Amino acid sequence: MENVDSTRHFVKEVKRIVIKVGTAVVTRADGRLALGRLGALCEQIQELNARGYEVILVSSGAVGVGRQRLRYRKLINSSFADLQKPQVELDGKACAAVGQNGLMALYDTLFSQLDVTSAQLLVTDNDFRDSDFRKQLTETVKSLLALKVVPIFNENDAVSTRKAPYEDSSGIFWDNDSLAALLALELKADLLVLLSDVEGLYSGPPSDPQSKLIHTYIKERLEGVITFGDKSRLGRGGMTAKVKAAVYAAQAGIPVIITSGFAGDNILKVLQAERIGTLFHRDAHKWVPLGELGAREMAVAARDSSRRLQALSPQERNKVLLDIADALEANEKQIIIENEADVAASIEAGYEKSLISRLAKSIRVLANMEEPIGHVLKKTELADGFILEKTSSPLGVLLIIFESRPDALVQIASLAIRTGNGLLLKGGKEAKRSNAILHKVITSAIPESVGETLIGLVTSREEISDLLKLDDVIDLVIPRGSNKLVSQIKTSTKIPVLGHADGICHVYVDKYANMEMAKQIVLDAKTDYPAACNAMETLLVHKDLMETGGLNDLIMELQIKGVTVYGGPTVSPLLNIPKAHSLHHEYNSLSCTVEIVDDVYAAIEHIHDHGSAHTDCIVTEDTEIAEAFLRQVDSAAVFHNASTRFCDGFRFGLGAEVGISTSRIHARGPVGIEGLLTTRWLARGHGQVVEGDKGVVYTHKDLDLQQA
Repeated sequence: MENVDSTRHFVKEVKRIVIKVGTAVVTRADGRLALGRLGALCEQIQELNARGYEVILVSSGAVGVGRQRLRYRKLINSSFADLQKPQVELDGKACAAVGQNGLMALYDTLFSQLDVTSAQLLVTDNDFRDSDFRKQLTETVKSLLALKVVPIFNENDAVSTRKAPYEDSSGIFWDNDSLAALLALELKADLLVLLSDVEGLYSGPPSDPQSKLIHTYIKERLEGVITFGDKSRLGRGGMTAKVKAAVYAAQAGIPVIITSGFAGDNILKVLQAERIGTLFHRDAHKWVPLGELGAREMAVAARDSSRRLQALSPQERNKVLLDIADALEANEKQIIIENEADVAASIEAGYEKSLISRLAKSIRVLANMEEPIGHVLKKTELADGFILEKTSSPLGVLLIIFESRPDALVQIASLAIRTGNGLLLKGGKEAKRSNAILHKVITSAIPESVGETLIGLVTSREEISDLLKLDDVIDLVIPRGSNKLVSQIKTSTKIPVLGHADGICHVYVDKYANMEMAKQIVLDAKTDYPAACNAMETLLVHKDLMETGGLNDLIMELQIKGVTVYGGPTVSPLLNIPKAHSLHHEYNSLSCTVEIVDDVYAAIEHIHDHGSAHTDCIVTEDTEIAEAFLRQVDSAAVFHNASTRFCDGFRFGLGAEVGISTSRIHARGPVGIEGLLTTRWLARGHGQVVEGDKGVVYTHKDLDLQQA
């Protein structure tokens, strides 16, 4: 058949079907039963029954039918004077009682003509709160289906405790669409078919000529984008309710198809895998290549996957990380090949042969760290029997734009997984192939129950501008790159941005410094990795070291290592070296600025005036001077007698880092696990109410975190 859809081949394995028919299909515009449509429905069910399918029907329409009948009964029993009075709307529950009788009588008549037996089962929301009821329901339906009887379900609106059949949307199910989805789960159906008065889900109101039929619903692509038309003519929710029920069932593993009940053979076409209506399937997102997903779909997919990740046990989340570490080592050869291709096309350095094993080791370290999600940070008794906990919680979805450092993608991805966050990554174009293979290896190790969309790889610069608009889906942006990049991002989004625009790190060598130690620290801070944001960019030297020769020794050591030295306003003319064009300059190379200061307080002032609040260091043997420096320098990291290069998540024992923040809100310094978490409040009570603060006696008592 030309209209067969290859993604619907799963229908060949379907045996048990739940079919829900809506009020707009069951009744005509005047409220009377649509005999032709109901007859066609019964004929299709009879054919399915004969083929060996198990069919369960959920039928709306009782209230509409009852209303039409009671209006007629009221009319013939009213006097002329009664008809002149304002007409009171009929009681919906009375309509349901009368209409259900007529509706089932018609089903019984139609099915009897087709030699099919039907059974009526009326349920209420409260019934499903009883586990014994649910067990008995399953047994009853099983018995009926074994006898080829068609169970016909409807909500028992006549005795339902809802305020009104069309108004109250509380409870376990809230209309017959959600009842059908619930029954599909309870009765372990293979397929749910929702019959509507339109062909399926459209991109806009079906009456709009610009609207197009959506054949497969991909939540990541369509959530928040579709515009719904008016609700059903007679029913409760129309297409909005159907989509909500369909998404619920599909996520639980039951495929759903919404199609028109006006056609006489659509159910049969559905089971022939024809491309009619709209399909909802848990794996629908896998049928669209990730590269084809737009910005919103990618962000929504990451969010949904992160929620599934958070639902795993700590042991299961740890296993994800361990599987990723194993996958990296197993694919080391292919990763190196792709990296070498990047290296051949750029001047970037390639991966060291030991890098993959080091990265795998760091992931295993992360996996073995204390569980970060749900950690109780504070516990308070608000009142007797009313306990409040402040707990750690994932941020949500992170967008991280990073440079072409070989370890960046792996570190960031492993931290996101450890903290239960969804992740969108945009790497440097210089490492395009390396990032692609690393992304593929990592996501292939993520279990299907979570989904590889947990980590999305953004491949084009154009997508960044679209992602930066998604402040309703993305929770934090962390840019790792140039000052220009970070500044552009900060001005282009409403999403909170965490990072640093500059890494202008200082080393101040005091007059009381051990000069051999000072040389080692200065050389390491500048030459260990000159392009790093924690590399020294400015060397500050106490003025007395000019006279002792200490300054000359430091400059000579730097020059021997190939460092180009520029002088500040004081040093440049004194030593006849090129003048730095700015004291606020990040070289990211084997270059640095050198300047003389009068004392530690002048050094602190210089750092505050020209630094970037990243990492600054003092070298001195005078503990009083060192403490003054440590207390007063307002930077994210301040060191005494240690290289600035230690400002790193792994070196801090954080396992890894997504970047270094110079912000003062949320996280500062190397951002590891704690920086990717926020907090939630969980309260456990026993029916406490406020009543103007008269309903509770507050104790506000701090509790031991271990106390039950």
